[in-house]
Amino acid sequence: MRKALIVGIDHYEHIHGLNGCVNDAFSVKTALERHSDGTLNFTTPNLMVATGPGKTISKKDLKDAVREVFADDAEIALFYFSGHGHIEDTGGFLCTSDSEDGDDGLSLNEVMTMANNSPARNKIIILDSCHSGAAGNNAIAENLAEISDGLTILTASTANQYAMESNGSGVFTGLFVDALNGAAANLVGDITPGSVYAHIDQSLGPWAQRPVFKTNVKTFVSLRRAEPPIALADLQALTTHFPTSDYEFALDPSYEPERSAEQLADPAMPDPDPVRTAVFRTLQNYVRVNLVRPVDAPHMWHAAMESKSCELTVLGQHYWNLVAGDLI
Repeated sequence: MRKALIVGIDHYEHIHGLNGCVNDAFSVKTALERHSDGTLNFTTPNLMVATGPGKTISKKDLKDAVREVFADDAEIALFYFSGHGHIEDTGGFLCTSDSEDGDDGLSLNEVMTMANNSPARNKIIILDSCHSGAAGNNAIAENLAEISDGLTILTASTANQYAMESNGSGVFTGLFVDALNGAAANLVGDITPGSVYAHIDQSLGPWAQRPVFKTNVKTFVSLRRAEPPIALADLQALTTHFPTSDYEFALDPSYEPERSAEQLADPAMPDPDPVRTAVFRTLQNYVRVNLVRPVDAPHMWHAAMESKSCELTVLGQHYWNLVAGDLI
């Protein structure tokens, strides 16, 4: 069972409202509901949005919902929040619709207590709010995070930063949704909290808001499966085409199906071999995802036509080891 609580608050009764948080919540819900192949992922995420005076989220509403998402032993219990955040000397807060001055919102310490005590195997907290990087910080030692086994926190900014918006959406959430939609997928299509953070971190300049990532896990869980950039059967064939990780695959013109008019007229030029050209297509797929590179040639076409070779890249050797170890 995968549970998700997704919260977006645009309407505030006492402090200035926001514009993109509800849209962000809907975008996250859409991305998490199903894998790219249409199969269910997070079944019926609990979506809470505050859009106006007739549809608000109180502190009690939010606290009850956070308690519920972390209440049982789900495979994943995920909490996403987009809205105002507040920080003071007593800690950080998530502002709800009834907040008047910030510290009357839901305390991040309370959120952390519920997540730390949760029996869920994987607890994930994702916060797109100002000062959200304070989540998990020790009340006395600010540089010390207190997070239980299986808990991961990903926030839009540090404790001292504001979260930016652009074109009616949070910059952080836009990158988060891009990551879930495949930008952070590995070669088998899995998207993990670590790969999501790497995508967001690389996409933000050094002078922009800085995302914060805190985790205490033995292995990352997959948040979503995207369409892999290479077929699994081709990936598993790495060890067939390359018997060792440092093997050089010798090529010759029979691997390349394309011929120029001059080459077709050359009696010394061997004809394309259908079996070898099929293998060459797989090798070119490897090149496309940076698993293989030609040796002493600018492109695979040159390597084949000049009877050179190709070899695994460092990434290719990594995936070769995974295949050889029956990990893929």
